[in-house]
Amino acid sequence: MAIARVDFIAGMAKGLAVLESFDTQRQRLNATLAAERAGLTRAAARRHLLTLAHLGYLETDGSWFWLAPKVLRFSGSYLASSRLPRAIQPTLNRLAGPTGESFSAVVLDGDHVVIVARSGSAQLAYGLHLGARLPAHATSTGRVLLAAKPRSEFSAWLKGRELPRLTGHTTTEPRAFRALIEQVRQQDWCVASEEHELGVHALAVPLRDMDGRTVAALNVVSTRQRLDARALHKEFLPVLQEAARELRALL
Repeated sequence: MAIARVDFIAGMAKGLAVLESFDTQRQRLNATLAAERAGLTRAAARRHLLTLAHLGYLETDGSWFWLAPKVLRFSGSYLASSRLPRAIQPTLNRLAGPTGESFSAVVLDGDHVVIVARSGSAQLAYGLHLGARLPAHATSTGRVLLAAKPRSEFSAWLKGRELPRLTGHTTTEPRAFRALIEQVRQQDWCVASEEHELGVHALAVPLRDMDGRTVAALNVVSTRQRLDARALHKEFLPVLQEAARELRALL
């Protein structure tokens, strides 16, 4: 959403940038690291860190800072108030029950996809917890959601973007990735095999509302020991497509 410059609160944007600097790779930051990650001066980063700690969103030992439980207020409020997770959750539970596989609903957020609902399957062992952020280019859901973009918007998303190699199977060459997204756009589903994590296969389909807009992606994840990519596609594509049709009226 674009807003007028006069309405933009730069201090809030900088504070959120500092808060977003914490992730699974960097769980603890000092002022220098936070400045590098948030694109701020060290002095500005330090002030934001201290303010966030004062407000209870960070904890600190005086030099290092880390996220406090209070940040969960944001995700908790979203999950409690957003219609999408609540509408999808019963379907995920129903799919997981007889199969033992892991099912998730995912939305796109810039370079990443975010899990907003998931089944409680015991097989979910790949860090795919609720709220997890995964690189869009290397995931089945990310590719489905990128394929849903108009071609001009996808081109703008891809232009100049580095696609990190996460495994030896990850597609990182822009021309090959563009062709892959076009294939997903044509077939309306995607299998990603060991591109995000070795030994893990995932299949995804788009979730559309009654107006035909793609609002999320639905996927199933399995291990190489349980199902290979071909078997995953054969067994679960009809299941996911039927679930997507059933959910359309609720989205």
